[in-house]
This record gives sequence, C-alpha cells and structure tokens, in this order.
Amino acid sequence: MSFPEDESLVVVVLGGSGDLAKKKTFPALYALYVRQLLPPATAIYGYARSHLSQAEFHSSIVKAFKGGDDKTKAQFLDLCEYFAGAYDKPEDFARLDKEILEAERKFGKKKANRIFYFAIPPNVFIPSAASIKAAALSKTGWNRLIVEKPFGHDTESAVKLSKDLGALVSEEDLFRIDHYLGKEMVQNLMVLRFANAFLQPIWNRIHIASVQITFKEDIGTEGRGGYFDQSGIIRDVMQNHLIQMLALMAMEAPVSLAADDVIDEKVKLLRAIPPIDPSNVVIGQYSQSLDGSQKSYLEDDERIPKDSITPTFATAVIFIKNARWADVPFILRCGKALNERKAEIRIQFRKPVHNLFSEAELSPNELVIRVQPNEAVYLKILQKKPGLTAEMTETELDLTYKSRFGQDLNLPDAYERLLLDVIRGDHNLFVGAEELAASWRIFTPLLHYLEKNRVKPEPYPFGSRGPASSEELIKKFGYKRSLAYKWPGKL
Repeated sequence: MSFPEDESLVVVVLGGSGDLAKKKTFPALYALYVRQLLPPATAIYGYARSHLSQAEFHSSIVKAFKGGDDKTKAQFLDLCEYFAGAYDKPEDFARLDKEILEAERKFGKKKANRIFYFAIPPNVFIPSAASIKAAALSKTGWNRLIVEKPFGHDTESAVKLSKDLGALVSEEDLFRIDHYLGKEMVQNLMVLRFANAFLQPIWNRIHIASVQITFKEDIGTEGRGGYFDQSGIIRDVMQNHLIQMLALMAMEAPVSLAADDVIDEKVKLLRAIPPIDPSNVVIGQYSQSLDGSQKSYLEDDERIPKDSITPTFATAVIFIKNARWADVPFILRCGKALNERKAEIRIQFRKPVHNLFSEAELSPNELVIRVQPNEAVYLKILQKKPGLTAEMTETELDLTYKSRFGQDLNLPDAYERLLLDVIRGDHNLFVGAEELAASWRIFTPLLHYLEKNRVKPEPYPFGSRGPASSEELIKKFGYKRSLAYKWPGKL
C-alpha cells in the first residue's frame, strides 16, 4: 500500500495505559508497522491519566507484540510516546497538541492527519471529544475519531450518545468499532454470498429451515467481572457481534460495495426484525464446574454482587419479516464458561420434498461458516458409505483455511484490519448511527423486561453446553442436531 508523500499521520490512543490499548490497539499498530502499512511519517501517542515514564510505557505495550525481531520492536517503540493528562481538560490536550505540532513540523509534510482512538469508558467519550475539538485537532489534514463499544446501554442512551458525539464530530469522521466485523470469516460472508452463483437461488426461506449464530467462550469473566456485571452477555455480545453477523448473512445485495450502500442494506434488514419476544429467550448464569475446579459467576470476581442476576448465557430466537426470510427462525446463542471456544454461523437446509431414503438416515444438509478458531467453511452432505453397503453417512465438503492456504497462514487480527480501514477512510466495517439505533430497537424491550421483572437466569455448570432449556428452545424451533457427525477440522 502506498501513501501520499506529502502527508503525515499521528495516532493518539486515549486510555493508553489500559488493558484494551495494551492487548489490542498497540499490538495492531505494531502489526501494521511490521507489514509496512503505516505511513513513513508516523508518530504514536499513548494518552492517559496515569503517570508513567517512557520506559514503563514501552515495557507495558511491547509484551503483546507478535512477529518481528527485537530491532523491529525497538524501531516501532521509537515512534511511541506517552503523555499524561485528564480527559476533560482542554488545557491538557493543548499541551499534547504542542508536542504533536513539533513532531509534524519535523516531518515537514503539507497535510498532517490525526486519529484519536478512544480505548476508554463511554462515560468519558463526550468530555474527551469536546477537549480534542477545543484544543487538539489538526488544521492541515483530516481528523478521525474511533470509539469502542458499548455504544449506549439501550435505545435511549445510544441515541443520546450518537447525538452528543454528532455535535462534536461528523459521521464521516466517526468510526464505531465492532471488532467482529474485522474478522476474516465475517468479511468472507459478503464474498461467499454474492460471488457464488450456486448459492443465490437457495439463500431463502424455501430452502433454509433455520440459521444458528453461535458465540461460545470456555472462560469466565477473567478479571472483567465488574464491567461485565453492568452489561451482561446480551449487551456484551448478542446486540453487537451476533446481530452484525446476522445482518451480513441475511441482507439483500447492496448496490455497490461502497460503505453507504452496504450500511443501507444492513439497516433495511434490521428494521424488518421485530423486538424479541421474551418467551423465545433463555438466559443462564454459570455455576461451579461439576468437578469443583472452576468457580461460579458469583464467586469469580469480588466486584460481582452476590445476588447478581446478570446473565452470562443467552439464547434468543428472532424472525425477519420480509419475503426472503419469513418464518425462518434465526437462533442467536452466546455464553461464557461453556464447553468450548467457538464462533460460527450454521445454516440448516430443509430436507428433500420427495424422500427416497429412510427418514431415520436423512440428516439435514448444513453450511457452516466457522469464524473462530481454525477458520473454515464446510458443507455437511450425505453420501453412500464405501463398499458393499447401501448405508448413508454424513461427510463434508471442507474449506479449512489452513489446509487450503497453508499451516503458516498469517491472517491479520481484526483490530489490525480495522485500523488500516480508518487510515484509508473506509467505513465499510464500522457501525453507522442508523444501524446502531435499529439494532438497539430489537433488544431494548427484552432488556427492560428482564431487568424490570428481575428474571433469574437458569444455572448451568462451568464447562457445559449451557442451560438445558436452551437446547429445548432450539429444538422447539426445528433445529436438528446431529449427534453422529463430528467435523474433522482441528480446533
């Protein structure tokens, strides 16, 4: 990738001493540097309230760097400076601006571009954006602002946050990150759907019986208990990661691949989804593992109230009211402390109308898009067992990425891809304001219902598949799980 010779780039990471910045943002910037995907004239600043020396700052971020040798890491760290200041004081950002201007003067470029990455809690988004607007914007180039989820707590708070940010930064310069949109297989959805002609006539209610979108973690809150208890699994995962995958999987073909056209189709799709019916929902909370080796949610973090009813698991069945998807159940399922780590889209097809074979032998075909781990696309099919038998067996047409493209396949991290798109000014993989409002409209009535009625989550053992009621709900809506088949891909 080439960059204009007369432009420089400064990246300011607010919350530069926090976990998100250290584990995701700085490693992603380093990976872009290793791939030579940062402009030659680049400077990076970590900005936070903590008082750190440059050496302390460098040692805190370098631990998560992957690839490159010690010399490369040292060269990247030379680009990185630490600056201590408050988020709500324009005078602190004015001091930062003075340092940035000196760096830009040394670069000697006509255009000085700046990115402000908000790796900070939402309650300081507005004070930070206001301070930046007052004292730290570039006057000779573009200014872009990146914000991390959560984008509000419900419809009302999300609309207010969008309105308040909109008063300080234009939608064109605002990038709302949902890192799942940067994952390789989520990006592949567009290509899979719209570049393969054989899928076009079967991608509808006539041929598809159900769609299941799953996000499973095999760990608990891992030190995030205080934050997680304020949000819960529906806000933390389902309302953003899963609904984004659903939108890309189910939307109509956009007019073009331009960001506005893609977002328009996603918004149309989301507006066709009614608010979730609480009777089509199961929530759960993990208890101690059966062998006693793993703690329950209530014991996992001292910041979690002992009477907390925050769900760590949820299954919700939703429907899309349009001609393509009417009456097809879309099953969203996500949880912590489960039996495996996995994210996938599982599309189950209807059985043949005229069945020549034993119904007991006939398992539905499934197209599975595995997002993580071990990225793959595979199609479950039936075929005759080899040899002197008429029995059928389940097998697969399998595109496992590492098998097809090599074991040393080096896929970019989602944050790496998204940061590069911000530099390019490409909004395709970011959440728009209308899209955000449409998504919250689906989930807000459910969230308010659960909180108003203090609905208690069903306990499930750490390391299990989740609450038994979830399996019953999925079965009720026609999904048929094959117990005989096991995907041979390595996890």
